[in-house]
Amino acid sequence: MAQLIYSGIMSLDGYTADRDGNFAWSAPDEEVHAFINDLERDVGTYLFGRRMYQVMSVWETMDTSDEPAVIQDYARIWQGADKVVYSTSLDAAATPRTRLERQFLPDAVRNLKSSSDKDISIGGPTIAEHALKAGLVDECRLFITPVAVGGGLRFLPDGLESRLELVDVRRFEAGAVYLRYRCLAQQAE
Repeated sequence: MAQLIYSGIMSLDGYTADRDGNFAWSAPDEEVHAFINDLERDVGTYLFGRRMYQVMSVWETMDTSDEPAVIQDYARIWQGADKVVYSTSLDAAATPRTRLERQFLPDAVRNLKSSSDKDISIGGPTIAEHALKAGLVDECRLFITPVAVGGGLRFLPDGLESRLELVDVRRFEAGAVYLRYRCLAQQAE
């Protein structure tokens, strides 16, 4: 049975994007990116909402030939995984190995988890909110960047109550911190 993992880069004050939707401040340095790549190697399927999918789909066509090895590596990892995009506004998926779903159905995700032999990653706080509130997320992996943005799109949704167990911590040279939590119990407000 696969694990459903919610991971993301966030500000110290808990946001994945600021009030203007900007997330340039979250770009990982080479050390953090290499660590993320190693974590992502076990992912067989990515679950995305429309906006996160459109941001991430650049990895399908971006010319990485002049990019550092860590960038080339991530492009290969992303291209090698299946993707499920939840959207009511997209007509079709623009990348290979991608399935379009009109709504997030918790039972369908439970079935995917039970039938998958590789981990499943859920990307983006909007779609992750559905999985978190349905109690489907097995782990949260947070990369905290040493910046405060003062507001915006939160990593965790309002109204979520959850018990977590810290299972791993790592500090990076530039000040970012990785926290890995196992989800024990979740309950929405």
